[in-house]
Amino acid sequence: MTPEEIALTLTELFGTDAVGAMIPPGSWQINTSSFRLLVLLSEDSTWLRVLLPIVPAQEAQPFLGQFLEANFDDTQEVRYALHEGVLWGVFQHHSGTLVSVDLSNAINRLVSLHQARLNDVFNRLIESRIRQIIQAAKQQGQSLQATMQTLERFYAEGVMGEISQTPEAREEVIVAWRRQLERLWNEIDFNP
Repeated sequence: MTPEEIALTLTELFGTDAVGAMIPPGSWQINTSSFRLLVLLSEDSTWLRVLLPIVPAQEAQPFLGQFLEANFDDTQEVRYALHEGVLWGVFQHHSGTLVSVDLSNAINRLVSLHQARLNDVFNRLIESRIRQIIQAAKQQGQSLQATMQTLERFYAEGVMGEISQTPEAREEVIVAWRRQLERLWNEIDFNP
């Protein structure tokens, strides 16, 4: 893609008001109400990089394993990366073989990562923990029902949950636990 084609694609995606002038030449900054996207050509114009900040690195730190797993399994043509205290969504491509539709798709994917922020990796972490609970329960010979009773007891005794949690909020959490345990219980085999 030429710089002109890149600028045209960015204008089609975001409109002329959001697409800043090239600063410096071969660089664009897209400003919207919810994010700032950077599009950079290498000095020799052979590589294009699109960057979108997701969250501060400190917020991402507990989930780095999940971000790396997402890079392997879920992010498709874009990747998560850490740089200067920020977790970024990044797309890199050789500009000579890049076409407008692929750039548009990559930018849409980056915006999707930005919108998800920590939600997807947090959910991945929670599912992994639930799987560990199921495996431990099965190792102890517990049934699904016995495992649920244990969790309900932990909430009733205050071992789990928040101290100021209302009975209604506790019931919502227990229903969520039950739904997740029922969804994953049969997927996890334990062979002693």
